[in-house]
Amino acid sequence: MVQLKEFRIVMPMSLEEYQVSQMYMVMKMQQQSTNGAEGVQVLENRPFQDEVFGKGQYTSKVYRLQSKAPAWLTSIAPTDALVMQEEAWNAYPRCKTVIKCPYFTKFSLTIETVHGADNGTSENVHGLNEEQLAARQVETVDIASAETDYWSYAIGSSNFDFSKFKSAKTSRGPLFDGWQENCSPVMTAYKLVTIDAPYWGFGYRLEQALLAGERALFIESHRNCFGWIDEWFGMTMQQIRELEEQENQQADSADRCSGLRAKLLS
Repeated sequence: MVQLKEFRIVMPMSLEEYQVSQMYMVMKMQQQSTNGAEGVQVLENRPFQDEVFGKGQYTSKVYRLQSKAPAWLTSIAPTDALVMQEEAWNAYPRCKTVIKCPYFTKFSLTIETVHGADNGTSENVHGLNEEQLAARQVETVDIASAETDYWSYAIGSSNFDFSKFKSAKTSRGPLFDGWQENCSPVMTAYKLVTIDAPYWGFGYRLEQALLAGERALFIESHRNCFGWIDEWFGMTMQQIRELEEQENQQADSADRCSGLRAKLLS
């Protein structure tokens, strides 16, 4: 059964600021999560243009997340079952991400994101029809809340306490209960997740697990966007692109060194 869930993540920043914060966050989280055996490998990162999105940035990545797999999944699948292939079309303020898993060939996960200058009150930014609206679940995510489920533990590493946090550069924060109601500037990432794992016996459980994983990732990444505000605030998109290119060059150099070591040891 196809699952359709919309996550609304309200952020204490403008649309323009969020674009910079998101790119900075993605780059830094990739650095932190990648090691020799696991993490994120960027296969392609280039501009694109088409009739659907217009102009934007296309990326192709591989995620190796074996250690994040829950025990029940590793009991029925090999260790490489959580090797994920991701394609993303970022034409901000609209984005689309498609994730596939080579091991589960029937599995599909699509994330369609619309970013709006509001506090999460828009009801149908994705233009869903009546049938889709009836099937859709909606959850508004609070980045100031503390999560304690399995996936938040497996994915999360940030230790920000936003009830005490205050940005030195912008004076934003702390974030108390109900902060979304009177926040300025404010924007919302509306993330529509469509997931289908048509496997008898465990498909629904896999869908629920991956929905929970995506939710935890949304929380962690957006907490970092705000928690790192004093690192990225004031940077331009061009500066972020230059940092991204430097990181890619360093990663390519590390891959070449690893390949050379493997040849010498073989």
